[in-house]
Amino acid sequence: MNNALSLIIISGLSGSGKTVALHALEDLGYYCVDNLPGNLLPELANEVRSQPECYPRVAIGIDARSGPEGLGRLPSLLEALPGDPGFRLLFLDTDEKVLIRRFSETRRRHPLSDLGGLETAISAERELLAPIREKADWIIDTSESNLHQLRRQVWRTIGITENESVQSVVLESFAFKRGVPRDVDMVFDARCLPNPHWQPGLRAHTGLEASVQEYLERHEIVDAFCDDVLAFVKRWLPALAEDQRSLVTIAVGCTGGQHRSVYVIDRIGNALRAQGLRVLVSHRELEQ
Repeated sequence: MNNALSLIIISGLSGSGKTVALHALEDLGYYCVDNLPGNLLPELANEVRSQPECYPRVAIGIDARSGPEGLGRLPSLLEALPGDPGFRLLFLDTDEKVLIRRFSETRRRHPLSDLGGLETAISAERELLAPIREKADWIIDTSESNLHQLRRQVWRTIGITENESVQSVVLESFAFKRGVPRDVDMVFDARCLPNPHWQPGLRAHTGLEASVQEYLERHEIVDAFCDDVLAFVKRWLPALAEDQRSLVTIAVGCTGGQHRSVYVIDRIGNALRAQGLRVLVSHRELEQ
């Protein structure tokens, strides 16, 4: 398996988060193709297998946009794929009430809406996808997941490795006033650091900008905090690896999730990359 699956197919119900899952795999270094017509799947799989140096990691999204006929043919197309231990199928499932709410909020058209109302379209799609769901190697229920949680779920699921070492570190900044992220391994509180929010001219900027960074770097307590967090993380990564963790998620929070936590995450991320680790960074409040 060479530490990564060479071909991942992502399918699932419309509105279940397949686009988020593909973006998460892009962060892991996968070449992603969304909305591939089902009949092109065997040809693309053969191309990937014949040129591993060009396509070491590929993720393909296939869903109801292929139409009822395309979905109906997909199970037999999956069976026709060349045998390869690097091929896996990820299926995203979601409760019907959640899907109805999501479509109502986004006002997007369901791909099978021509069959009737939204509930009819969802039921028809679930029936069409049932044979594909049965073939899935992994099933993720996204009913209670936001995009940040789903992204981490995908990283944890696909980031499986045979080596006893942490392959990826997820760093996330957040605002305590909006709650601590779920599914994290370590949480650090940066609210004790000087707050650029109260400095004239800095409130509208972020910890990724030079003006805020220069302000924070003038304070020794900021250097001490970053050094201590980094030392703690590096100290315990080997122990987490022995616990068969291929991915570790570390969150740093401050009051608004815009200045201090963003700066600390960015600084720690650069330090861990210098150590040769794969680092995935997410700034929750800046991505809203």
